[in-house]
Amino acid sequence: MNTRRLFKEDVYLQETTAKITNIIKEPDRTVITLDQTLFFPTGGGQSCDKGTLGGFDVVDVYETPDEIFHAIAMDEAEADKLQIDDEVVLKLDWTHRFDNMQRHCGEHILSGKFYELYGGVNRGFHMGDDYMTIDISLEDDPAYDKITWEMAKAAELATNQAIWANLPVITRHFEDRKEAENLPLRKKLAFDEDITIVCVGAIENPADCVACCGTHPSTSGQVGMVKLYKVESNKGMFRIYFEAGERAFRQYQERFDVMTTLENKLSAGFADLLDKYQAQQDKNKGVRDELYHLKKWVVAKEIDDIKSQMCPAFVRKYDKLSINDLLDVGKELKGLIPTVAFLVHEPSNTVLIFTDKHDAGKLVKENADIYGGKGGGNKNSARAIFSKAEYVDTFIDLIEKHIR
Repeated sequence: MNTRRLFKEDVYLQETTAKITNIIKEPDRTVITLDQTLFFPTGGGQSCDKGTLGGFDVVDVYETPDEIFHAIAMDEAEADKLQIDDEVVLKLDWTHRFDNMQRHCGEHILSGKFYELYGGVNRGFHMGDDYMTIDISLEDDPAYDKITWEMAKAAELATNQAIWANLPVITRHFEDRKEAENLPLRKKLAFDEDITIVCVGAIENPADCVACCGTHPSTSGQVGMVKLYKVESNKGMFRIYFEAGERAFRQYQERFDVMTTLENKLSAGFADLLDKYQAQQDKNKGVRDELYHLKKWVVAKEIDDIKSQMCPAFVRKYDKLSINDLLDVGKELKGLIPTVAFLVHEPSNTVLIFTDKHDAGKLVKENADIYGGKGGGNKNSARAIFSKAEYVDTFIDLIEKHIR
């Protein structure tokens, strides 16, 4: 390796100096390699470190087997200020690094507990902006063929118990797999050399032990907490949604604040919040049912009234009934309209046209845009929507003259 990876030697080192070994100028950034670096590159499901290099923001870090590349936010003129062999100061964004350490270690312990309790093997890991996920395959214990929410909560409790025990988190590096395979790994090794094993707790009975290249705190207690949110089936496996560390704590605070607001709105305590909520839902359903039947009655009365007063170029305006209500009215007028019926929804300046003798869609298409209207429809019914109420009457008057 040409780049010395300092994060493997001391994960808590936050600032150091390094010598530039190469400078690659790109159109919108400059990529720099160093003789040594603090910056962990994107990999293993974990995002790269953030921070500064020579005072410039590091926007991306990626690697090859030999080098780590640091993408810097600088233009070509600024890049000219740096030269190969220059010594630069590296500073980590420690908040971002420790966030990754908490989350990644929390994932390790949770995966270890799913394996310990149910023989669940972690086949996928993702650290998103709002939550993390692991994909658990139930393949090592035939006693289990699904993960229920109760099973997930048991794994969550066991994970947090391991965190509260403040177990040592030991990272060991091996040149080849021979020695590494002597450890109680929960997952078979996928490579043969340059192997890093992370073990949470004693080797005799670890909370987790697995190959990993990421960054982790020195003790499990620094993870703080792990909180599960959801379990769902996914491609023959089970996807677990969760969060860890300060993120989990802050999300807990936000959700608790929402719950407290609901308690206050419903005049409920935590113990009877769900009962009060259900009672409110039942009450709302009763009101909705009453409103539904009342509107059906009003619409039926309106249909009867229109039928008794139907005339050519019939116009009626509404400010209480919805557009869907007016469509229901129009459907019942089929076969009874001498020329055209206009039902106007005043709140939205919408004209609904119903006709048995003309082409409603064509009437809208050929005339609505004269007044800035838009809409469409079919031969028997159409609608035109206008920006101003004054255009509604003008449009209706135009259609009336057109069909005379």
